[in-house]
Amino acid sequence: QVQLVESGGGLVQAGGSLRLSCAASGGTFENHAMAWFRQAPGKEREFVAAVSRSGRTANFADSVKGRFTISRDNAKNTVYVQMNSLKPEDTAVYYCAARIDRGPLTTRASNYESWGQGTQVTVSS
Repeated sequence: QVQLVESGGGLVQAGGSLRLSCAASGGTFENHAMAWFRQAPGKEREFVAAVSRSGRTANFADSVKGRFTISRDNAKNTVYVQMNSLKPEDTAVYYCAARIDRGPLTTRASNYESWGQGTQVTVSS
């Protein structure tokens, strides 16, 4: 399994932007589909975005479509999520996740094999 470390979280005003990074180690990064999930206080963990091993296919939650983009740099073993037009409801701990790429991207957390420790994103109104 790969080990994942997120960074880039912080406090931002509504309408602002943040870019989260997730660095992978200990495995073959380019064999893994990567995803971001988030969990707000008192709520279940929810899917945000996913990207295929090649980076050519991506999937987004309806709540972030048009505002977030996901990308990866296989040479750097890193996946990113660029978050624009942030809203207070985007406030959550954001988690990076990885799974061996077996085909269609999945939005189910239980399908991902490796997880980072999370990074806090707080959007003030």
